[in-house]
Amino acid sequence: MLKPSLALAAGVALSFCSFLAQAADTLKVSAIPDEAPTELLRKFKPLGAYLEQQTGMKVEFVPVSDYPAVVEALATDRIDMAWLGGFTFVQARLKTGNAIPLVQREQDAQFTSKFITADPAVKSLADLKGKTFAFGSVSSTSGSLMPRYFMLQDGIKPESYFSRVGYSGAHDATVAWVQAGKVDAGVLNASVWEKLVAAGKVDTTKVKVFATTPAYFDYNWTVRGTLDPALAAKIKAAFLALDPANPKDKEILDLQAASRFIETKPENYKGIEEAARAAELLK
Repeated sequence: MLKPSLALAAGVALSFCSFLAQAADTLKVSAIPDEAPTELLRKFKPLGAYLEQQTGMKVEFVPVSDYPAVVEALATDRIDMAWLGGFTFVQARLKTGNAIPLVQREQDAQFTSKFITADPAVKSLADLKGKTFAFGSVSSTSGSLMPRYFMLQDGIKPESYFSRVGYSGAHDATVAWVQAGKVDAGVLNASVWEKLVAAGKVDTTKVKVFATTPAYFDYNWTVRGTLDPALAAKIKAAFLALDPANPKDKEILDLQAASRFIETKPENYKGIEEAARAAELLK
């Protein structure tokens, strides 16, 4: 019979081994919090179930409080994969040196942001001089970085052009701010705008789009660079296999606001890195 101290040590070792085995069999996935947490989880559930089938692993969604938390979680191997905006990917790539973008939605190769207002007198950015304006999160590609970049190219520096600049924290929150009259105008990503309109969650008799940015690369699914390459390849294949002609696959694609997923690469996001440096958001 083992002595009590040895028995305790053996028990702890077995428990630890069991924990490691369980952790190794779990794919931890997160996403930038660009929408309400309940909405992110609702969108992810069918995709998570699909990835469990395709990988043979348990898939766990790990919510985070803000954009930098996703980057930090990838950099410290606390999550295996994340849905990132283009700018967040650039930050993750610079911080880790090896984060790997696997796939993007077809429309992410030609993504845009929408400028919105509830003021009938506003027809363009020229009509907003001296008024209030809202971005989404400061780390958002489509809700902050790229709209700011294009405004700067047009000679508009937000902090001096508008009377007040606010950050709502998320795309749906920006719409709520504009609709409630909290700000005179705001900007958000085209995909969320279209989803909110389709769901009847925005009063289009009050809130309108008055401008659209030029196109740029945006969102992607990224894995940590230390992930098993065979597993990364399996995950990529699973995304690429989603077929809109298959009803179950279409449900997943629709929740991801995707017509289909296509391969992507780090080079696609060089333009966003340049924009971030021009906007002095990267040192």
